[in-house]
Amino acid sequence: MALLINQDCTACDACEPVCPNDAISVGDLIYVINPLACTECVGAEDEPQCKLVCPADSIVQHPDFVESPEELQAKYESLH
Repeated sequence: MALLINQDCTACDACEPVCPNDAISVGDLIYVINPLACTECVGAEDEPQCKLVCPADSIVQHPDFVESPEELQAKYESLH
């Protein structure tokens, strides 16, 4: 599954620099995650780094992008 930043985001910029896939960027009011580039850090880390550093706990599972660990690994490999 890809991750999603919800409206609780404070735009603190903690998440963007830790994303190994450059999937996080500045949106209009809050940061956004590109679900086509998000692998939940599969292939790079043991757990999503953005969720670890988010002080607002605003990063959640994206309801529309359900992927298996194998699919996330394949996505990571195609990005790198």
